[in-house]
Amino acid sequence: MNILIKELPEYEVAFFRRVGSYFEPNGEHWGKLLDWAIKNKLFPPRQSFIGISLDNPDLVESHNCRHDACVTIPDGFDKEIHNNIQFRKLDGGQYALYQYYDTPSKLNLGYKYMYEQWLPNSDYDPDYDRHNLEFSMNNPAEDPEGKAKVHLFVPVKKRTP
Repeated sequence: MNILIKELPEYEVAFFRRVGSYFEPNGEHWGKLLDWAIKNKLFPPRQSFIGISLDNPDLVESHNCRHDACVTIPDGFDKEIHNNIQFRKLDGGQYALYQYYDTPSKLNLGYKYMYEQWLPNSDYDPDYDRHNLEFSMNNPAEDPEGKAKVHLFVPVKKRTP
């Protein structure tokens, strides 16, 4: 597996949050985000769709796991007129990039690989002060095999001896 280290900028995003198991299909928050993004002309290639899994399902009860469906917003976007969606900034910095292509339900295997295999054998430690970012590079519903192409960015910092 070829893992790349990338420097990402800070992003400002609009998002909808879902609480529930990561392993049960439920794209309602993505549907709401897509509808909102289309109405506001926020879609690729200018903007990016990013998922953020906020909890470790090995440590948090599945029904309490939080996931944010996000879209980047441009500078100068008028947030004041949008009451039905939340906004936040995502930290930039160094990230390890894992390029995932499989069914959405198996994305957890990418996380396991990064945290259990790659990171312990790399020159990097996870940076738990920042979130993992799941950049959606396609729409699985439009993929011939129903697969998701996700650029999983894991926040890292150089390991100190």
